[in-house]
Amino acid sequence: MKIYTKLVFICLITLFQTAIADNNYEGKYELITTPQQTSAPEGKVEVVELFWYTCPHCYRFDENYLKNWKANKPKNVHFIHMPAIFGSNDRRLPLAKAFYVAEALKVLDKIHTPLFKAIHDDKRNMNNREALQRLFSRHGVSVKDFNDTYDSFWVTTQINRAKTMTKGYDINGVPVIIVAGKYRLTSEMANGYNEMMKVLDYLIKKELATK
Repeated sequence: MKIYTKLVFICLITLFQTAIADNNYEGKYELITTPQQTSAPEGKVEVVELFWYTCPHCYRFDENYLKNWKANKPKNVHFIHMPAIFGSNDRRLPLAKAFYVAEALKVLDKIHTPLFKAIHDDKRNMNNREALQRLFSRHGVSVKDFNDTYDSFWVTTQINRAKTMTKGYDINGVPVIIVAGKYRLTSEMANGYNEMMKVLDYLIKKELATK
């Protein structure tokens, strides 16, 4: 009987703590009207960051907040970077393709930050195939490999998926974080990037509790 009473007490404390946490983060994130399918392995929570290379806020967020979080994220989190694409005529399409070219060639760790820096620190126009080709060449990717991958079926498939997911997530700007395909989070809602990361960790724990 004592063991049962203790278990009930623990459950009540847990529910109380959860209720307090829910109240603390109320209004700092949104539910996506139609939850989107995720690609996370079983038992993991998917976290997607939608960004543009041309967005200075994305650059700041990526370098000063997200990079450190990714290096220390829980093992049961499946993280995905995704360029936001607003339709087939999105003017940032070459940069989105560059992201997937780098991913396909397994050089994203060499290209991602330098591409941000070229645009925002060096003030260079990188939103065209030729400029991107030169950047990749400086980081060890041959012109042939770049061109073959840039025009590949795989990259086209990823671009089309990014278009679909951008629409499904119902966003109108970046950076945006999506948790488990159903929670939408921005710095504006969270009141700053520091708070945004706290809300992100809270939502991950909230989602893991349902698994």
